Amino acid sequence: MKKLIFSVLIIPLLAMSQENRLAVFKPLVGKTWRAEGKWSNGRPFIQEKTFEYGLDSTIVLVNTTGFVDREKGLLGKRNFGIRQYDKHTDTIKFWEFDVFGGLSTGTVQAEGKNLIYQYAYGDKTITNMWIRVNDTTWLFKVGIRQNGKWEKLYLETRFKWLR
Repeated sequence: MKKLIFSVLIIPLLAMSQENRLAVFKPLVGKTWRAEGKWSNGRPFIQEKTFEYGLDSTIVLVNTTGFVDREKGLLGKRNFGIRQYDKHTDTIKFWEFDVFGGLSTGTVQAEGKNLIYQYAYGDKTITNMWIRVNDTTWLFKVGIRQNGKWEKLYLETRFKWLR
């Protein structure tokens, strides 16, 4: 009986804890966001990202449309991402699978209303930062960021709420 009472009281609290950790994504979830810009090497950047909750709000799913053929500039389903709170490490982790067979993994931290993704790319640690401007716009930066300062910036653009 004690185990039943414990289960009835504790399991919902654990689920709420995970959901609360993912609440940093709430302004993005249920919406599609679009950005256009240029990488520092001059190549174009176009992406649309749709965020949604999955598995009873214990994960965030991200579907990305972007370039699937770098030479021809064809747009298509480029990435599929998962964000999940890991209670063992007390961090939000992400996995981003791409159409080219790649997988990026790393962590997401909240800094106020902003989101900071960090992941290994070759021998570098890359940061993607979503900086909330308002309810319909996020400044998006990609580069090398250490101790709160950008050492190298590869991309700076804005994601705007599309639908």
